[in-house]
Amino acid sequence: MLLAIEQGNTNTLFAVHDGESWIAQWRSATESTRTADEYAVWLSQLLEMRGLGLGSLTACIISSVVPQSIFNLRNLSRRYLHVEPLIIGENAELGVEVRIDKPSEAGADRLVNAIGAHIAYPGPLIVIDSGTATTFDVVGADGGFEGGIIAPGINLSMQALHEAAAKLPRIAIQRPERNRVVGTDTVSAMQSGVFWGYISLIDGLIERIKAERGEHLTVVATGGVVSLFEGATRQIDHFDPDLTIRGMLEIHRRNRRLAQ
Repeated sequence: MLLAIEQGNTNTLFAVHDGESWIAQWRSATESTRTADEYAVWLSQLLEMRGLGLGSLTACIISSVVPQSIFNLRNLSRRYLHVEPLIIGENAELGVEVRIDKPSEAGADRLVNAIGAHIAYPGPLIVIDSGTATTFDVVGADGGFEGGIIAPGINLSMQALHEAAAKLPRIAIQRPERNRVVGTDTVSAMQSGVFWGYISLIDGLIERIKAERGEHLTVVATGGVVSLFEGATRQIDHFDPDLTIRGMLEIHRRNRRLAQ
């Protein structure tokens, strides 16, 4: 069985694939100081609830945008799974061309998403991932990574608004009632600004990318927050919550074939 670990700046996903399907997924808050032993205790308890154990896991792949965490995640795999993990950006062959000025600067999460989207959707693509940052990445028809845009994430923007303005409260992200744009109190005004502001950000940037590229691009969105925008944006063609782990599974399979 494969353990896939996808670590973002805010959350870390642990998912188990049995060779045919994903049989378990868990999320935890990303903590860069968490040790391999702490991960093992937490993970073993969750596995036990599914009738599994650490000994059931025979392979591991890691994608992390938190460099200081990779040491402990690697030790988790070595010490408790007894396997050398595949790490995106280190020892994992991706099988795609990275066509940007400095390929080493492409984030592991963006490359994994590009692969996950390419194997599921035909033609050139725009891949949106809404997390701590909101990224818009262009994927060529052949799967090549061709660059993109990085903007602040919606939660980051809300946090900055609350912390910088003494009278503005911390609010939850939600679609304004009856799709109203103009708020009638502070909370509804903030919710409208955040929600419709990000809809305009998404639609506006996609329109500009398409105009610059001069070609039809299918737009695929993933990430924990992006589902809130379903039905509100006119530019996103597909909402795909499994994009990242699909890409990690494909990278694992490509590297396994290369090793044979």
